[in-house]
Amino acid sequence: MYLFQGVSQLQRHLAAERVNNRTVGFVPTMGALHEGHLALVRQSLAENQVTVCSIFVNPTQFNDSDDLKKYPRTPGKDLEKLAMVGCDVAFLPNVAEVYPPGLDTALPLDLAGLDRSLEGAHRPGHFAGVVQVVKRFLDLVEPHRLYLGQKDFQQQLIIRHMVQALNLPVKVLTVPTVREPDGLAMSSRNTLLDPAIRPAAPRL
Repeated sequence: MYLFQGVSQLQRHLAAERVNNRTVGFVPTMGALHEGHLALVRQSLAENQVTVCSIFVNPTQFNDSDDLKKYPRTPGKDLEKLAMVGCDVAFLPNVAEVYPPGLDTALPLDLAGLDRSLEGAHRPGHFAGVVQVVKRFLDLVEPHRLYLGQKDFQQQLIIRHMVQALNLPVKVLTVPTVREPDGLAMSSRNTLLDPAIRPAAPRL
């Protein structure tokens, strides 16, 4: 598995792959990987010659600085998991690589109200940040296929809207939600649940 932290190194590698007409699948993540993420990677591996998985905790989608600080980060374990499933490329950029000085970070489209209900109603600005970072990664990676989990229903609707509205040359594919034995949808944030209330979580 190749590991890149710089944009230029990643793009050189992918340019060489495209010379041979190899298709590229992309799985964007914020790390703290679990079986749900790995299901996305496996699906991409089955459908593409090259699979890229990014690990980047995107600061622009957090409207609470404490939430950003508390978000679980396990890069060493994440890389082990990606290597175990056979991921081709892991991309772990820092904030300066993703958002260099002078980069225009204006929201590239109207979200048509898709961000105002459900999760978006409680996290103002969250989906604007999601669109910003996914658009940025699509520009950097230029994948043929983008893999998202069905668990994040509102998010995948908004990303599909972005791809269609901007006429981006990528196919968006969703993979079914992977659950814990008790039915709770797997999530990186599950590790933050208070053990006393964890048993009630699957009922929500």
